[in-house]
Amino acid sequence: MSNKKIGVYICTGCGISDVMNIEVLEEAADENGAAVCHSNEAFCGKEAVEIIKKDIEEEGLNAVIIAGCSGRINYDVFDFGKEVIVERANIREHVAWVHDADDPDDDEENHTALHAADVIIMAIAKVNSMELPEPYKLEDPSKAILVVGGGLAGMTAAAEAAKAGYKTVLIEKEEKLGGWLNKVYKLTPLGEPYTELEDPDIDNRIKELEDNPNITIYTSAKINKISGAPGMFDVIIDKNGEQITERVGAVILASGAVPVEKEKLEYLNYGKYKNIITHPELEEMAKKGKIVRPSDGKEVKKVVFIQCAGSRDKEKLPYCSAACCVDTLKQVLYLKELNPDAMAYVFYKDIRASGVYEHFYKKTQETGAVFIKGEVDSMEKSGNGMLSLEFEDILMGSKSKLDDVDLIVLATGMVPTTAFGTDFKATEEAESDESEEAVPKDVILASDILNLEYRQGPELPTLKYGFPDSHFICFPYETRRTGIYAAGSVRAPMDMAKAITDATGAALKAIQCVEITAKGMACHPRSGDLSYPEINLKRCTQCKRCTEECPFGAINEDADTNPVMNPTRCRRCGTCMGACPERVISFKNYSVPIIGNMIKEIEIPEEFEEKPRILVFACENDAIPALDMTGMNRLKYNPWVRIIPLRCLGSLNLVWIADAMGRGYDGVLLMGCKHGEDYQCHFIKGSELAEIRLSKVSETLDRLGLESERVKAIEVNIMDYMEIPKILDEFAEELEELGPNPMKDFA
Repeated sequence: MSNKKIGVYICTGCGISDVMNIEVLEEAADENGAAVCHSNEAFCGKEAVEIIKKDIEEEGLNAVIIAGCSGRINYDVFDFGKEVIVERANIREHVAWVHDADDPDDDEENHTALHAADVIIMAIAKVNSMELPEPYKLEDPSKAILVVGGGLAGMTAAAEAAKAGYKTVLIEKEEKLGGWLNKVYKLTPLGEPYTELEDPDIDNRIKELEDNPNITIYTSAKINKISGAPGMFDVIIDKNGEQITERVGAVILASGAVPVEKEKLEYLNYGKYKNIITHPELEEMAKKGKIVRPSDGKEVKKVVFIQCAGSRDKEKLPYCSAACCVDTLKQVLYLKELNPDAMAYVFYKDIRASGVYEHFYKKTQETGAVFIKGEVDSMEKSGNGMLSLEFEDILMGSKSKLDDVDLIVLATGMVPTTAFGTDFKATEEAESDESEEAVPKDVILASDILNLEYRQGPELPTLKYGFPDSHFICFPYETRRTGIYAAGSVRAPMDMAKAITDATGAALKAIQCVEITAKGMACHPRSGDLSYPEINLKRCTQCKRCTEECPFGAINEDADTNPVMNPTRCRRCGTCMGACPERVISFKNYSVPIIGNMIKEIEIPEEFEEKPRILVFACENDAIPALDMTGMNRLKYNPWVRIIPLRCLGSLNLVWIADAMGRGYDGVLLMGCKHGEDYQCHFIKGSELAEIRLSKVSETLDRLGLESERVKAIEVNIMDYMEIPKILDEFAEELEELGPNPMKDFA
């Protein structure tokens, strides 16, 4: 599709024609090779869409540019079939709504119309350089789903996937399914009215799975190896020494969590006194039918529950484990059921029984349990063999003592099974360290769960506390390995009711993955994208930048250290393209030359005209939506700005900045997602990588005699739209102080 016949369709409504001369836009389209150019008040209307369809049929158009509103709006309206390229040129939110109206009597100062014309020119340059993407389709993709872990979350995920008609393989390392359900006496309420304790009902849950013909269950089993990619994962399972191979299309990790290490409870005298136990140990005791003192077997009369044992403490477990408070409420209730005369005291920092569990909390209060917001200072064994506590009552503002305690139960936090080997304190110190380390390396933990055959490591990279999320704000369930989803307490601390919902969501994500992969499309966050990276190996120098910087482990290496792309693992962010110094990685509709041509096609005014130009590379995930929001709120900013959307700032190739400065742009602003401990960046570390590359650009600019201040990177999220005018205007002021780009007149 090298020969393009382009139609440009300019919307004049929504105030566009009120602020600019549409003829200027039409002339720009004609002069830059548009075969057809029309204007209409609203091309999203049914009759106007028919005009475009008629032109495609009669004029033989194979590319259409809609100059009007943001591409994030009406994206389903402008679908003209697989053989027609459609490009959106945003002249509404990014031009008409953020600039003042041009003076119709002054052709020399038509800044708004010239800006809109430049947007159209860039769109034409892009379309002329791109090709229609061809989907990467597997020959015989698997739509089976592997669930790793047979606890509540894993059993739920398997059941939900099987009910939807998908073959499901469930692996559990123990002899019996159930996980934590096998160890608990009662469950917290899982349904209305959320006040009554429930039985684990483990046998019926297992029978439901065993009776489903879509589910294959392997107990006493582990994974020896997972190779391949979404749609074609090959799984080698070891079941009691027997090697079994399954092919699946997606994986759900539901391996759960374990209590915090005993060493982190020593400050509460755990291990020193027999009558200080953890809440899992209380469950075990209750299953035997009686709660007694471990020291002598006598029935308890006074029980103390201490919340956040080893949790919410930077020296131990820094986060809240979400389920501990509700579990303690449950244990107080069944303590009163098993021994109505027993008295319960609950020491807490905060009672976190959110949502419907407020009803559960109120019922527990009605038992007469005493809730004390306070910190336990010390615990000692008294002369009668019982325990005494000294504590600070925060609400009363005084120190107090509690004597004759039979049993102390520590509500311990949960640690995901992916986190073994993580030193939380060391992790925090590393994240606060302002060293010159370029990019924090992905944490590959030796938890021996999935045993992935990936160049980047055998297990899942994790976030701050060992949870294997990709982006917990926008993409729950996704991990940084495409087609592998996390559910339940391995993904985030949660109670059982949340784990059921979580597992259902992960099953749906896995189903979406196998279906969309079979069509040759990308998964999140560029869902439906048909493009994928292609590598010109003839020019590859085996520098390994692409394999090391890919956030998702999509690139392996062959025996000769050449990069080997796994298209179904790829999320189409283009980070590999930005990393490649030889520029040998490209997509059919997104490449270094495509963006380079967009940069070069814009006419840069001469120095004496005093019309500077600022180029903004904006991430499409947060920065572009923020810029759209700026326009929707009619906030004005500098008319010298020209915006090029990028899939991710991680796809930024340094040659684009060189092209821009050589062309005569006065400044370049990189606008990417925020990054840090919550990984706001949709592609994990794109904006972080861009900032690192920018540091190298600064050295180059200095050598060329260009001020490094002309190129700048900032972080924004969608809610920063109110600040964008200030950001852009202040950058323009900084450039004005520097003066025009000295290379402007040589472009």
